[in-house]
Amino acid sequence: MNLPLFKYGFFNDNVSLIIAVIIGIGFGFALERAGFGNSRILAAQFYFRDMRVFKVMFTAIVTAMLGVFYFAWIGWVDLSLIYITPTYILPQVTGGLILGVGFVIGGYCPGTSLVSMSTGRIDGLMYVVGVFGGVFIFGEMFPLVESFYNSTPMGQITLPQLVNLPYGLLVFLVVLMAIGGFIGAEKVEKYFAAKDMEKVK
Repeated sequence: MNLPLFKYGFFNDNVSLIIAVIIGIGFGFALERAGFGNSRILAAQFYFRDMRVFKVMFTAIVTAMLGVFYFAWIGWVDLSLIYITPTYILPQVTGGLILGVGFVIGGYCPGTSLVSMSTGRIDGLMYVVGVFGGVFIFGEMFPLVESFYNSTPMGQITLPQLVNLPYGLLVFLVVLMAIGGFIGAEKVEKYFAAKDMEKVK
């Protein structure tokens, strides 16, 4: 069997949409169970009080990376058929900074705001309204920013191509980085927990 199944015609567009909805519901459920529907938990990440966002998301990234790498290695996945969003470095870095500022201020990213709204939280609902408002404004302003939006194109580039390292070596380095990050996150949490205890005393 080869993956991705959709590219090999195992199901059509309509079925792929149904599968996407099922996966989305499962992902949202997992986010809520991890506490990511609560803006206080999410915002605590930026104050180094609760690093669960870092731990959970990095774990998901590493798990997916290892799965794709080993499935490709044993011949189950054709990496050339996996869609990669083209890179436009300057507009995407700018968009990431705007998203980050919004995340710190509001306590949500677009995905977690939907999770929050689905559980009945008013702040999540207001954030979703803001997201759609921002999308509408961007759509109306797009002709003014189109040249910037399409600037600094790098094509469909991957990290191994960018740094000119073998795929397997880069996967190994990312795993080591994740382990170091998890250890560091634990130490940071303990440090700030101790500082908070001192303030209470």
